[in-house]
Amino acid sequence: MGTLGEQAAERALTDQGYRIVHRNYRLRSGEIDIVCEQAGTLVFCEVKTRTTTRYGTGEEAVTHAKRRRIRRLAAEYLSRERTAARQIRFDVISVTVAEGRVTGIRHIRDAF
Repeated sequence: MGTLGEQAAERALTDQGYRIVHRNYRLRSGEIDIVCEQAGTLVFCEVKTRTTTRYGTGEEAVTHAKRRRIRRLAAEYLSRERTAARQIRFDVISVTVAEGRVTGIRHIRDAF
């Protein structure tokens, strides 16, 4: 299910003119779901896929601790990739799936 959500998020981003730089970028301390770029801004995307909102929406699952971890991963990414200083942003993409197909995508820009 997570892979389906990430594929849908990637399609939505490319449809909006983003260039995917990395998908599932693995680091010592974790993974960044999608790193992409648009208009000179490097965007770190956290993708959350849900089949129900019983336990909250995808964006609600990105807690304060999760945001802190994503920021640390982004700093490690920037150091490792020796990326030139530029604008960066953190987005959350919430994907809803029902019966094996995507029924909704919500892209929250500059989520934190």
